[in-house]
Order: sequence, then structure tokens, then C-alpha cells
Amino acid sequence: MFIRGCLPFTGDPAALRQWADGLHLKPVPEPARSAFLHRAKGAVFDASSQAAKLVLVSLDDGSCSVITDRAADAVVAQGLEAALREVHATFRMVTERADPMNPDLHHREYLAALGKRAWRILAATVTSAPEGRAMITAAPE
Repeated sequence: MFIRGCLPFTGDPAALRQWADGLHLKPVPEPARSAFLHRAKGAVFDASSQAAKLVLVSLDDGSCSVITDRAADAVVAQGLEAALREVHATFRMVTERADPMNPDLHHREYLAALGKRAWRILAATVTSAPEGRAMITAAPE
């Protein structure tokens, strides 16, 4: 969802939302929508499958996030990096750290590019959850 949904449409929220509509992703209703937006303006779509709960967040500023309730920290990093390699993006991790305000959160920040497109990607995981939780966000660089 992140590689096919967020990366191609980062910086173009109208195109991302049209893509989500084309996949028949359902808008998330209130109050959950507001909880995912954290007072930002945007759209939130339910992209869940039988395997996992997935939410696609498209902010009006052009950034895009995918959130899941089942993703372990190491799996998120390995999966993201493998997916970036698969689409032939160049990337490097610029920082990896525990959140200073909440040590249960682990952050990895990447710079990535493909052709003329470039992104700042943040992979945030909850390490204290038994099955893990994750949010991967892309913003235009």
C-alpha cells in the first residue's frame, strides 16, 4: 500500500484520493477520521485486508501515511527497504532512534529518490505492542 499508494502520489493529494476511490477504499468515518488526522486537513481511507488492518492517510499538504496494527519493528524496516529496492529507488537511512518522549516508539528516517521524485520517509513503530504497530509516512523532499 505504501509503495503503490503513497510514493507515486506524494505531493498530489487529489491524485492519491482519486486512486483510492478507484480501488473502492472506503472513507473512514468520524470520530476515527479525526483521530488519524490529528487536527490536520485531509482524507482517511480504510485499506484493510483479511491479513491486517490498514489505514491510508492523505493530508492536504501532500504527505501520505499507511498505518497498520500488525507490524513488528524489524519487519517494517526490512519490508520498506526491500520494497524500495524492488522499485529501484535509491535511499539511505539518515537516522534511527527511540523517541525521546516515548521509548516504546522507534523511528527510522530515510531519504529516497526515484527519477526526478524525492521523498523523506519516516517509519515509526510501537515496539511494546505484542504484534507491533507501524506508521510509514512519505513527504515530498
